Amino acid sequence: MKKELSKETLINHNSYTPPAGFRSYAEPVYRGSTILFRNLKELRARFGLNRDGYAYGLHGTPTTYTLEAQLAAIEGGNHALLVSSGLSAISLVDLAFLKTGDDMLIPDNAYNPTQDMGRWLARDFGISVRFYDPMIGAGIAGLIQENTKLIWTEVPGSITMEVPDLPAISRAAHAKGVVVALDNTWSAGLVYDGFAHGADVIVQAVTKYQGGASDLLMGAVIMKDGDLFRKVGMARMRLGMGVGADDVAMVLRSLPTMKLRFDRTGASSLIVADWLKSRPEVDKILHPAYPDCPGHEFFKRDFTGTGGLFSFVFHEKYTGEQIDRFIESLTLFGLGYSWGGTHSLAVPYAISDKRINWKLPQKHVVRLYIGLDDPQDLIADLEQAMAKM
Repeated sequence: MKKELSKETLINHNSYTPPAGFRSYAEPVYRGSTILFRNLKELRARFGLNRDGYAYGLHGTPTTYTLEAQLAAIEGGNHALLVSSGLSAISLVDLAFLKTGDDMLIPDNAYNPTQDMGRWLARDFGISVRFYDPMIGAGIAGLIQENTKLIWTEVPGSITMEVPDLPAISRAAHAKGVVVALDNTWSAGLVYDGFAHGADVIVQAVTKYQGGASDLLMGAVIMKDGDLFRKVGMARMRLGMGVGADDVAMVLRSLPTMKLRFDRTGASSLIVADWLKSRPEVDKILHPAYPDCPGHEFFKRDFTGTGGLFSFVFHEKYTGEQIDRFIESLTLFGLGYSWGGTHSLAVPYAISDKRINWKLPQKHVVRLYIGLDDPQDLIADLEQAMAKM
């Protein structure tokens, strides 16, 4: 029998054990698909949903568990699950709570992929999906059917920024045993307490403020209730959703500065919005912090601060072609989806004729994300682009 290991084996096995006591602010990055067990008893006892051990890299490592714990704490929850994108988080919630024959309600100002996911489930999976006016409040009780299992909310709504009365919607839903899901990405969980206002499940596009640099994709589903966590966790396991440790480490590195970045973008957004409000070209500011924005009274009641994403509407006399010319004349604002990073962005949207609650004659909305640029430089950029409309 060989007494010494060959070089091929030596370079494939590491017997070194580092001394205990190393400390750093940086979280270690634990990569791994294969998780090693000390014995067969441990291998056979492990279950990937528990957070007291490890079963397989897809289900979690110390690195991913750390970020899940931090995101849950920021949101005021007890459990979090990481997935590959914000849309993955939305899809996971749908698939965890819905089956053929069930019914789901989605606000008609929701993030478009949320709506598209609903239409797909309705078309191919026999799930009833209905769209509702986000400002319906307690009136949503009249829409809840015996087979309604899930109600989606966004606070504020995507693009047009309406702020719904989530407590009223949640009370009506809970009276009939319906789960309320909240997309809380706009506030990053920092200035809006979704659980306190009635949400059962919260999703975050970690791609945005948590990532902070427009260079990664990630989502999270956050819960307080252990039974809901197990339900969503089993769905994630069956769907094979997971994230890589390196991306998680990038988010962990960005989290300590998230509140500083959020506050700065929020303050700058108000400076830019004030300037836009003074312009004769602009009809309405769709910023939750502004009286122009539907649901502003709920923003004042429920929020403790503001983020950097908002929209505005040009006067009706401006055509879609003129607004496109305005967008393409911008130099500091990038033209691109997503947001939450350091750079400012501008995107034009056309409002669908199917929108239930859209009361303005204009069908064109411009959404701005105010990044970490000097707001006065952004104002100068907006002004020169308006001159070219």
